[in-house]
Amino acid sequence: MPHAYKVMDSPAGKLTLVAKDEKLSAILWENDKPNRVKLGALHEDNDHPVLLETERQLNEYFAGKRNRFELELEFTGTAFQKKVWQALLTIPFGETRSYGDIARQIGNMKAVRAVGAANGRNPISIVAPCHRVIGASGDLTGFAGGLGVKKLLLGLESREMTLPGT
Repeated sequence: MPHAYKVMDSPAGKLTLVAKDEKLSAILWENDKPNRVKLGALHEDNDHPVLLETERQLNEYFAGKRNRFELELEFTGTAFQKKVWQALLTIPFGETRSYGDIARQIGNMKAVRAVGAANGRNPISIVAPCHRVIGASGDLTGFAGGLGVKKLLLGLESREMTLPGT
């Protein structure tokens, strides 16, 4: 069964929302690298209920009215990647963790670089908050949406920034 997709405008640029059946399976960035997330066949469906609900919740998030997403998710990846992505879901709104923190959380301290690689392949950006993972020094590190977007999302969550129209 092909994945359904819908494109939405956001303060972080155009986002491509992707669902498979009744679950969200990806949120892709406007300038995402091809094949960063492998999904297979896609067909546009602007009326798909999961995609409409995802868009609604993302709009609330960007407006500062939502700090937790309530969506059914379907991660496609290796067992290790899924473990990392599940760990991302535990990072509280407005907080950050280092790659080492995530490696420790999943019980594999030696996997810091592998955690970074899995984080970079997170298919469900924003909802599975890979933007909340930073370097051990506190520096912002690589992000599929770009460091400017990472800074925007972290600023939004720390309430240091308000977006126009919110």
